Amino acid sequence: MIGLSTFTRVARELREDLTAAQERDPAARSVGRGEILLTYGGVQAILAHRVSHALHEAGVPLAPRMLANVMKVVTGVEIHPAAQIGRGLFIDHGSGVVIGETAEVGDDVTMYQGVTLGGTGFARGKRHPTVGDEVMIGSGAKLLGPIEVGDRCKIGANSVVIHDVPPNSTVVGNPGHPVRVDGKKPEGPDADWVHLPDPVADAIAGLVNRVSELEELVAEQTGRKPAGEVRPLKRRGGPDSAGG
Repeated sequence: MIGLSTFTRVARELREDLTAAQERDPAARSVGRGEILLTYGGVQAILAHRVSHALHEAGVPLAPRMLANVMKVVTGVEIHPAAQIGRGLFIDHGSGVVIGETAEVGDDVTMYQGVTLGGTGFARGKRHPTVGDEVMIGSGAKLLGPIEVGDRCKIGANSVVIHDVPPNSTVVGNPGHPVRVDGKKPEGPDADWVHLPDPVADAIAGLVNRVSELEELVAEQTGRKPAGEVRPLKRRGGPDSAGG
């Protein structure tokens, strides 16, 4: 049944979602909550989901899916009415985000545009990801299947995650490779997508170093130096994301 408690819960969740937008988007800190609600598609999509999810839980037919479909057309964000969304979710920019029927999202999660929490297979039952608390998911990332992503993880942009991720980890690549971040809880939301570990580049660099050592050994034995020049790989850093 839909009663006063349902409306009270949705109102509380809306306040928390607006607070999340102001805390995690620097552009939102100088505008009021009314302007955020009217102009942020991600916030609008989450609010609509709060309503459609309440209708779905109450057993109301048709209306939850219709509302979800309207918001998909308006905002570009598709959230199934049955998906379980925690408190303080922030979807930045929003366009292209898809959250499937059996997905579960924890509290204080941040997503960027193009994120997919998708299913695998055609069987009924749990087939979408479970995302823990305080997780950051970069733009274009795909989390597929009934995997579990631990608390305080960071999923790099365009990563494809198909296996469970332990807490306090960073995941990059396709398929995603988890890299533990010292086992420590990050201080506040971290939006630095430039300085992520790159396990593929590290592996290639290791191979290049190994080949160089072998060439030196061969040169010592034969007295002949290898022809051509091999330039060593250098990690290229980007600007500091903390600088704004």
